[in-house]
Amino acid sequence: MISNRLFVSGLVASAIALGGCAGPNQNEQAGQVIGAIAGGVLGNQVGSGSGRVAATIAGTMLGGYLGGKLGRAMDENDRYRAAQALESSPTGRTVSWRNPDSGNEFAVTPTKTYYEQDRPCREYTTEGWIGGRKETIYGTACRQPDGSWQVSN
Repeated sequence: MISNRLFVSGLVASAIALGGCAGPNQNEQAGQVIGAIAGGVLGNQVGSGSGRVAATIAGTMLGGYLGGKLGRAMDENDRYRAAQALESSPTGRTVSWRNPDSGNEFAVTPTKTYYEQDRPCREYTTEGWIGGRKETIYGTACRQPDGSWQVSN
């Protein structure tokens, strides 16, 4: 369950944070970094007592591995479509697509819109069907001054 959440979370974070400017190798590296951070945070929240350090380390390693895998799963068009869903889809309306080259399918649903420091932020749910496996994650992203969306969790 935790690895599934990290898998898709890394994918979406990579897609939104990278925009359309990164090449395949950069996507993988960025996915590793984002996945490692998300995994470490999640591991720290899951662990308790003396097991917290081990859970944080394990989460960081697993998140980095899965994040790199995710970075390779989305192409430029997928990243663009995920960002566009956050930009223009009304709250509660799902934007879905199938990548004809990879066969991967994605659906992004903004679930809440609010403002933080005079910039729009959106909570969202993303479902991804990657290699025939369905994964679901929940996240939050805020629009940056340059118009890009940055994942905040």
